[in-house]
Amino acid sequence: MSVNAEYESFHVYDTTLRDGTQQEGLSLAVADKLAIARHLDALGVGFIEGGWPGAVPKDTEFFRRARTELDLKHAQLAAFGATRRAGAKAADDPQVAALRESGAPIVTLVAKSHVRHVELALRTTLSENLAMIRDTVAHLRAEGRRVFLDAEHFFDGYRADAAYALECLRAAAEAGADVVVLCDTNGGMLPAQLADIVHEVREATAARIGIHTHDDASCAVANALAAVDAGATHVQGTANGYGERSGNANLFSVVANLQLKLGREVVPPAGLAEMTRIAHAVSEVTNLAPNPQQPYVGVSAFAHKAGLHASAVRVDPDLYQHIDPKLVGNDMRMLVSEMAGRASVELKGRELGFDLSADPATLSRVTNRVKELEAVGYSFEAADASFELLLRGELGTPARFFDVLSWRSFAEQLADGAIVNQATVKVRVKGEEVLAAGEGNGPVNALDNALRAALAAAYPALAGLELVDYKVRILTGDHGTASRTRVLIITSDGGAEWSTVGVGENVIAASWQALVDAVTYGLLAKGETIL
Repeated sequence: MSVNAEYESFHVYDTTLRDGTQQEGLSLAVADKLAIARHLDALGVGFIEGGWPGAVPKDTEFFRRARTELDLKHAQLAAFGATRRAGAKAADDPQVAALRESGAPIVTLVAKSHVRHVELALRTTLSENLAMIRDTVAHLRAEGRRVFLDAEHFFDGYRADAAYALECLRAAAEAGADVVVLCDTNGGMLPAQLADIVHEVREATAARIGIHTHDDASCAVANALAAVDAGATHVQGTANGYGERSGNANLFSVVANLQLKLGREVVPPAGLAEMTRIAHAVSEVTNLAPNPQQPYVGVSAFAHKAGLHASAVRVDPDLYQHIDPKLVGNDMRMLVSEMAGRASVELKGRELGFDLSADPATLSRVTNRVKELEAVGYSFEAADASFELLLRGELGTPARFFDVLSWRSFAEQLADGAIVNQATVKVRVKGEEVLAAGEGNGPVNALDNALRAALAAAYPALAGLELVDYKVRILTGDHGTASRTRVLIITSDGGAEWSTVGVGENVIAASWQALVDAVTYGLLAKGETIL
């Protein structure tokens, strides 16, 4: 297929599957790479760099499977590789052959553009490096491939020897490369410096300019935008900013800024509206927790905490939001905390489906209750489910599905050194008293299992709930092991997730509070009848 002509004037090029996988702790199976490619295509990127066939067996397999398993609607696949070896011919180079055999319509070649890298890393002459660029680009063009050139270490190389760095670009363009991509490989450039060099390159060559930036100076996105402002019409980046060291330019931020701030439609609006979902879906595949503070797509990107902010947002959300979050598929959230005023609680209640605007007495009571609880260590900004249960209680409609009569949990070390964790729970549920026991890999897990066992007959839906995260924080360290503790629990039903909180001087008691709230909220979400 061909790239959507509407977006050919400006290229959005994703390199998550190659450069992004160089991030420490990130490893993708072929099936993972295929899944991410589908998500990126749904965003509407023009090019997806699938990897380095021939050098990485997994990438060779990716391109083989992509031929039959990927049905891309927007993007074309690009195969990444290097120019031929020194002293050889491109037609005879096995790595170049692997690029041809990948079946990818685009080949992105990396080439040295820094004199010291040519001499010290490639261990060849400057003239031979230029010949390697010309020969490889011309050969692949003759084989019917479209060629992009990544000029590695370009900005550092330009500052060391501008004439030679430019000669590398000219060699590629004259041999038929569609784009010459200027790479800030070490990630140390600042926007103004980078923009000046892009301007100079545009004046010195007629080649189409691309930009590839890294985030080592925390300027990758700003540098990419500066390059576009200076005339680049091809921008590279990775999903969620993945990449080695400090990562690459976050493609989601780059695209959102170009489209929403600079008025350049670089992906379909429908794709932009799916950006938050896609960012989180990619995080699921990579098994890396999403960054809640990530611009545009993070769960906290449009979260408001201070009471002053909430009062303004109630009048007009735009007063404290730089865009409408729905444009990128995100939502505004109100955080209830010790900083909360009546406006924060009112807006949070409205978000949860409760209109408190006509009930000032309840609104004041809930606000004061939140502040009282947070003064002793509770945190509702990260525990929406516990806040909703508190709100229901203050409104006189508590979500009550069972009564806890007693519980206990203990750990025992056996003679062989093994640790056994056991718990018992007694509840009254639907008019009957039930006593159940549970074991687990820790005292909290044992309590969780015992509570589920006690409620299983009355509420079979509990079988679908899973505790997916458990965090403990010591609130005051001046009492040693007697310090007050806060526990946050995240529970999932396989689709939605919710957070609950418990606080106490006993970590098990604090965990029990959060567990009871988690189960109660789960039953509420399942539509069970309140007692």
